Amino acid sequence: MGIYTDLAREAREINPDILGVTEQEEQIGDVNISRIEVQSQQASDELQKPCGRYITIEAPTLSNRDTQVFKQVGELISKEFMSLLPNQGQNISVLVVGLGNRGITADALGPRVVEKIFVTRHITEHLPDIIGKPMRAVAAVAPGVLGTTGVETLEMLRGLVERVKPDAVVAVDALASRRAARISTAIQLTDTGIHPGSGVGNSRMGLTKESLGVPVVAIGVPTVVYASTISQDTIQLIAQEAGMNEEAEKMLNLADQVISEHYGPMIVTPKDIDTVINDMAGIIADGINIGLHREYYSQVEELLA
Repeated sequence: MGIYTDLAREAREINPDILGVTEQEEQIGDVNISRIEVQSQQASDELQKPCGRYITIEAPTLSNRDTQVFKQVGELISKEFMSLLPNQGQNISVLVVGLGNRGITADALGPRVVEKIFVTRHITEHLPDIIGKPMRAVAAVAPGVLGTTGVETLEMLRGLVERVKPDAVVAVDALASRRAARISTAIQLTDTGIHPGSGVGNSRMGLTKESLGVPVVAIGVPTVVYASTISQDTIQLIAQEAGMNEEAEKMLNLADQVISEHYGPMIVTPKDIDTVINDMAGIIADGINIGLHREYYSQVEELLA
């Protein structure tokens, strides 16, 4: 049975014995940080993840909407995000790209993040000394989706990158998980770029260093899960509790057949997805803003208020 996930951590959980992958885990309070590096092409092919680094920050208590946890996770995102940038000098410029469809809440994470980014490129060009120290130039754009613009995201961004000439692109998008518990409680960061629409099985041309000519750091949060994966997890739990492990495979195949025939590739999202997207957009934007403007964060915040 096929199990789809955008998270490298979950792909590794499904295939724990694949060679050519290094793993490291760190526990900070209630937050778990998983760092996975796919090092070989064979491992990349088997995991269906490009070679590169994948960092997953998991904080189950995010669902409690505790503002202290929000701040803690935002700070962790800022550090991990900066570690993926190839150049961390004060004179670097960054283009933040919010991928997704504003009109579909579960897919609106990217555009919502862009709304909260500290945009400073125009200030660095016209008022470079306004805060008394060098400021990183940050531009941001939410290019929309092919169905509403008629233009591939990659085509649009190639023109922007050629004109703006950023040192790096940061792409933010909604992802798909194989576990409902990870919706809104996990954040993945990677230096491998991203394929817009992959989370809902509608993958477009990839935004990568090869396609854009500059490094691409991708940040994503699972906002949807396939109904088939929920049925698989449920059946496996029932089989374990009832001591029916020998029958589990037969039941899994039957569930897969029933869902395929009657429901198709149904995608599920929580009923409170509006709150989830708003919270996670704020956390990710804070992480990016703190990472890029840490030394003068309060000045920039006041300047752009």
